[in-house]
Amino acid sequence: MSAPFEPGERALLVDRRGRRYLITLRPGERFHFHQGFLGHDAIIGAREGVRLAASSGAPLIAYRPSLADFILKMPRGAQVIYPKDVGYIVVEADIYPGATVLEAGTGSGALTLALVRAVGERGTVITYEAREEFAARARANIESFLGKIPDELDLRIGDVAEASVDRPVDRVVLDLPEPWRVLTSAMRMMRPGAIFCSYVPTTTQVGQTTEALRAAGLAEIATREVLVRAWHVDGQSIRPEHRMVGHTGFVTTARFLGIQ
Repeated sequence: MSAPFEPGERALLVDRRGRRYLITLRPGERFHFHQGFLGHDAIIGAREGVRLAASSGAPLIAYRPSLADFILKMPRGAQVIYPKDVGYIVVEADIYPGATVLEAGTGSGALTLALVRAVGERGTVITYEAREEFAARARANIESFLGKIPDELDLRIGDVAEASVDRPVDRVVLDLPEPWRVLTSAMRMMRPGAIFCSYVPTTTQVGQTTEALRAAGLAEIATREVLVRAWHVDGQSIRPEHRMVGHTGFVTTARFLGIQ
């Protein structure tokens, strides 16, 4: 990652007002925006953080995109889980190096990318997506960001309720409208002490999920949402920004105690 930019890489361009543009570097091509254009060749071969000037003289800085940058800019089929929730899920569901994680649905692949990073080369992420077009988009996004589908990722098309795994799973992470419908199947695959995590947008879904978890005997059930507010800091002018990323979804976690 410390090497100069190469053809085929993603580059994130940031202008003087903080606007961000994600491009794929191709020799001979130009990036066009409201302040002119910039040739890709000016970035290829340069190091990350290089300061550039568009045709109008407008300054730009080139970085390699972070995962959060990529999630917000990547093509999508299904609505993506926002970085604020992705980060919280990874920590609250305790996704660790070497873990075996069962995920559904894959959607556009935002959370899948974070899970793959967190489990590392010794772990495994098995992810299910019911819709073929979403699975294809997720595959393309993952290949675009990582360069390939990593060995530790098992992409599957189908119903997670019919999942078959060859080992007990350590974590179950669901981005489904009715996670309670697959709870019984998930419990057959989880090891004792495993963490179940669901992400849903409405309080009605939270209620049904929590009732199902209690009825199934899971413990440590908790629901939280993440709200993020940026701050403007300029000398003595320090105040919250006028806009914030408010409600997007609820994260519910629980501990599986084993089949009683």
